[in-house]
Amino acid sequence: MGAKYWHRLSHESELWQQGLASVAGVDEAGCGPLAGPVVAAAVVFPCAWLQTGLPSKLRGLNDSKQLTLEQRESFYSVITSHPDIRHAIASVDVEMIDKINIRQAAWRAMNLALDQLEPRAEHVLVDGLRIKWLPYAQTALVDGDCKSYSIAAASVLAKVTRDRMMAELDQQYPGYGFAEHKGYGTPQHVAAITTLGQNANTTFTSVGTSIGSASS
Repeated sequence: MGAKYWHRLSHESELWQQGLASVAGVDEAGCGPLAGPVVAAAVVFPCAWLQTGLPSKLRGLNDSKQLTLEQRESFYSVITSHPDIRHAIASVDVEMIDKINIRQAAWRAMNLALDQLEPRAEHVLVDGLRIKWLPYAQTALVDGDCKSYSIAAASVLAKVTRDRMMAELDQQYPGYGFAEHKGYGTPQHVAAITTLGQNANTTFTSVGTSIGSASS
């Protein structure tokens, strides 16, 4: 496997070499939109990849925002169907987001996803800054979804899952364009809110909890 592919597996490899077999990458999607849930995913690659490297079907895996829709769907299928990859996905709904704010909701979703993994992750690679109250040993990586394959995999699962959820909401609440903009504050979305109002009470977050957050 080429050097660039090994590089994005270097954080996992270092931990595997320390005897930590269960290393999870975690990431979220949905901190930036004005509507919809926040979704997080956790992904654990097999430590045997320390010797074999990343499978060829996962080469090119990257931050979900850097991938096309078709690439995300393809990687999602490979990750979720691979017999040696463990994964978990969790979401936090709009009602909870408005109670605790979007960042806290994202962290809660990450924790919920991690808690689903069996066996429990021994170490977590987190995209961004350290999460102080996350009850797992962790390494925070700024732009981690571009530096760690397991974080990138979690990014893809979270993004694809949330996009599918927004497509379903588009069917429930036609006119807002959720299937197209996925709840982000695009001109189309803002115009729809102006025209239709925030009638879908269980769908919209409070604007103040979303504006200024990093999009995912």
